[in-house]
Amino acid sequence: MGLYVMRVVVSITPRALVFFALCMSACAGNQYGFSRTYEPLISERAHLEKAQELPLEDVRKAPYDFKNVEVAWFGVVQSIHELEDGRTELILAGRVHQARHLCKDEYADSCRMTVSESSPGNFVARLKLKGDERTGKERIWVGSLLKIYGKPTGDYDERGDVIVDTSYHRHWPRGYYVTTAQRAAMTR
Repeated sequence: MGLYVMRVVVSITPRALVFFALCMSACAGNQYGFSRTYEPLISERAHLEKAQELPLEDVRKAPYDFKNVEVAWFGVVQSIHELEDGRTELILAGRVHQARHLCKDEYADSCRMTVSESSPGNFVARLKLKGDERTGKERIWVGSLLKIYGKPTGDYDERGDVIVDTSYHRHWPRGYYVTTAQRAAMTR
């Protein structure tokens, strides 16, 4: 018998590339975290591994002591201000993440990112917004939930809130997350 060599040519269509990208992003959780527990995005993982989830109150007492520490905090946007250097300043009401997210039924896609109803206080996040985060239905706006990763500057703003220079952030528009106040309406 002779030895045959087969040559296989693979053609990847744009549709196949989109499908592959969607499958890969699903492995790290979807953009809005519709799952029972927190799933970081691929782009978030490096920050998650090195950041500390320190209590806001500890940093508020001595922000200068934490200048070299990357913190990870959740917060709901209270106000938005554009800065002269092109960054945006957000006043955020801190929230505590709940390890087990609330769900409407037994399926993970009915689950929503869940944070505490009450706030331990406000903090200021200074960050660079991308174009799609500035406009449209799912833009960052009052009522949006953000998880920020950044370092405290060591200073307070005029209200006495800790200022954080943010290096990475993740966003959930209104309606894409819940607070513990919705516990009675979510069955699981």
